Amino acid sequence: MVITSKTNTLIKRVIKLNADRKYRKEEGLYVVEGIKSVSECIAAGCEIEKLICTENHSQTFPQSVIVSDSVFGAISSEKTPQGVLALVRLPQNDLQPPSYKCLLLDRLQDPGNLGTIIRTANAAGYSEIYLVNCTDAYGPKAVRASMSGIFFVKTVCCTLEEAFKALREVPLICADMDGENIFSFCPPEKFCLCIGNEGGGICSEIMEKSAYKVKIPMRETCESLNAAVSAGIAMYQLKNTLSRG
Repeated sequence: MVITSKTNTLIKRVIKLNADRKYRKEEGLYVVEGIKSVSECIAAGCEIEKLICTENHSQTFPQSVIVSDSVFGAISSEKTPQGVLALVRLPQNDLQPPSYKCLLLDRLQDPGNLGTIIRTANAAGYSEIYLVNCTDAYGPKAVRASMSGIFFVKTVCCTLEEAFKALREVPLICADMDGENIFSFCPPEKFCLCIGNEGGGICSEIMEKSAYKVKIPMRETCESLNAAVSAGIAMYQLKNTLSRG
């Protein structure tokens, strides 16, 4: 049976999951779209509630609900839909102290930035990420930008007070233009790298609790770097300095 109606209950549910963060939380689900992303989601062992695809992908994903091309276009968040998506169970990550180096992201609002940071964190081995008043890591734009990194890191949404409690024995390293040159800085073995809001930077409460402040040196003609770019440079520099030590 092929679903051809855009008013089908499942179809309306997918559309709402893509659009509404509160609904994603209530349902405990998020949407993963694209052949590669869905395949990697399955391989990562994520809990998939339902697969949905168009007829031409039914052999590759045999357990799927089949929908028409026009219906899939209605539920897709992609500019060029590939015809495959999954409804995936949100992980239940408890707030705990980190096991090693980690990230604290303060009020990031751009889902592309957040997803890119998650992607880089996965690549660089920062497997725990504390999200304080950030955009939704499981929204479609962030999931897409994470390039499957969201399946392999532990994200925890928390208040600033909860983050401080979990990180009370972990030195905070803040990215700040008044800090020490990151390329000559030697980090402790265990730390939390803090990245701030795209426009406002890191809040004063985090700055006050930071053990270290580091900066990425730039030419005078450049005022600042994109948050995701800064985070990527900092993650790898701190990791490589540790490795050399």
